Amino acid sequence: MLGFLLQFPRASSRDQPWSGKTRWLERRVAHSSGGRSKTLQSSRGGLGRSSKKRWALSGTLADASGRPISAGQGEMHNGETTLGPSGSAAPTTTTAAVVDAAIGGGQNRLPRERPVSVAVAGRNQLSSQRWSKIVCTIGPKTCSLEAIYQLAEHGMNIARLNMSHGSHEWHHNVIEKIRAVNKSGKYNIGILLDTKGPEVRSGDLKAPIKVARGQRFIWTVRRDIPPEQLASDFPYITDVSYDDFINDVNVGDILLVDGGICSFVIVEKRGLDVISECLDEGVLTSRRHLNVRGKSASLPALTEKDWDDIRFGVERNVDFYALSFVKHEDDIIQLQEYLREHAPGQTPLVLAKIESAQAIPRLRQILEAADGAMVARGDLGAEIPVEEVPIVQEEIVYLNRAMHKPTIVATHMLESMIVYPTPTRAEVTDITEAIRQGSDATMLSGETANGSYPLEALTVMDTVAKSVFHQEQEGLLCAALSPVERSTGATLERDLLSDPMVSMTEAAASLATGVDAACIIVFTKSGRVASLVSSARSRCPIYAFTPSESTARKLTLFWGVTAFSLEFCPDPEVTVHRSLEELTRRGLIRKNELAVIVSDLLVRDDFSVDSIQVRRA
Repeated sequence: MLGFLLQFPRASSRDQPWSGKTRWLERRVAHSSGGRSKTLQSSRGGLGRSSKKRWALSGTLADASGRPISAGQGEMHNGETTLGPSGSAAPTTTTAAVVDAAIGGGQNRLPRERPVSVAVAGRNQLSSQRWSKIVCTIGPKTCSLEAIYQLAEHGMNIARLNMSHGSHEWHHNVIEKIRAVNKSGKYNIGILLDTKGPEVRSGDLKAPIKVARGQRFIWTVRRDIPPEQLASDFPYITDVSYDDFINDVNVGDILLVDGGICSFVIVEKRGLDVISECLDEGVLTSRRHLNVRGKSASLPALTEKDWDDIRFGVERNVDFYALSFVKHEDDIIQLQEYLREHAPGQTPLVLAKIESAQAIPRLRQILEAADGAMVARGDLGAEIPVEEVPIVQEEIVYLNRAMHKPTIVATHMLESMIVYPTPTRAEVTDITEAIRQGSDATMLSGETANGSYPLEALTVMDTVAKSVFHQEQEGLLCAALSPVERSTGATLERDLLSDPMVSMTEAAASLATGVDAACIIVFTKSGRVASLVSSARSRCPIYAFTPSESTARKLTLFWGVTAFSLEFCPDPEVTVHRSLEELTRRGLIRKNELAVIVSDLLVRDDFSVDSIQVRRA
């Protein structure tokens, strides 16, 4: 029966992509007519921005007849009510109303209660859901309990702790507040610890220095003489935090300050001093991040501060570690071995941050060793030619999907919204492209850490992500909902084929589409099976049940997965029955609807069977 169902997939408008695209565009044009298509230009001008009315319109999703569909945080299911994770219904609104409330009337904050919709839609309505995840960096603007709760309300799945800033006491308080939000039972927020890494920074300055093009500037690693005593020949000088800086740079190298705020060319090395000439003028302030174009500092990936921060993370049982400036797979393996030895019982995921030029030649090996990756495009774009960044991003997403591992795309996604309440068109396109490539998550950094409009930025990212899946529903095929070809190398191919669960989960996703299932239900202890189903990119929601709260938090990173904690019973039938009852109670599935169940539950006498079942709720 399984083979029969897979041979006859349901017809889709993707078989005629141009007709599907035309219909979708026609509906969008029709929806924008009727006196509401007039564009009001922004008073700032010249930045490719539009007024609140234009953005509210472009953020509105349309159903098959062109009517606007609302976009609350909860999940719409089978034409019923939209529900949050707790299963409670909320007031009705539209995406346009939500976004308009965020940026209209001079308001700088969103309403405290985010409306979610009650609407009628067909089964597997992609447009009402956001299957990709959102990572938010917690900072001074969002570190209060109220702010973290609001971020959760507006769509945050994972909270990022940037260990480059803040004390352990500050981060401990943030973790406690996140755990308090999770204990409310309404949200399940994962915690990601992002190490500082071997950053090279300039020293302290008495005052900001404006450097003009052609001006000479000294970078020194002298520690015995105050820098001001060295300024007899040149008016400008600062020290560098890294002693081997003098050996890592050569005459002709391009030195970038904070990724390109200003840049210098190295013209001479004199003892412990590096003499440069300004190429692009700018203002230099204290403790700025330094990169050499095309090179990485010869520092270990894990510094003493990083090890101290990791010990802090082990004590707080964080869910993810993002290892900065990875250059070699051994950096990942070193951290994984440390966690196995010093964090028994904990199973955090180690993510490789790809931001170093040295990581690119060993990209495949690094991704194979890591549990996932983060594309840190800021420093990456400073170390490799900027035009190569999108190519590397796509390659990382592709390789990780082939290996059934998650990818976070980060940095500058909504950078302008640190200052302005609306995004640029380029930023919206950037988010869309990252999701269409198949990334599991997109990340907000300064936008939520210290920006002026953190909730507005989160709402924009949430709305844009939902729009991607709405387009797919209308026939615009994208990689996010397409299977990955198994052509990533003989060794990797052999390893994947040796695990029958890979083929089994792919079959489950196809089966769910073939029978028009309301959802896929996964029973997993480690999260492995749920991650495989996620990578198969089914057309219906994935609900993972696990007895481990830690596993449930880890699954917050995986595409399309909503995780629930549930104690497994010795009798698998009881566990299956309880899961269906829970989903029915929450309104996520209705009586007599079909669910595809994937499990390796014990049957009896410690004997387990990998199985795919089709059940009626």
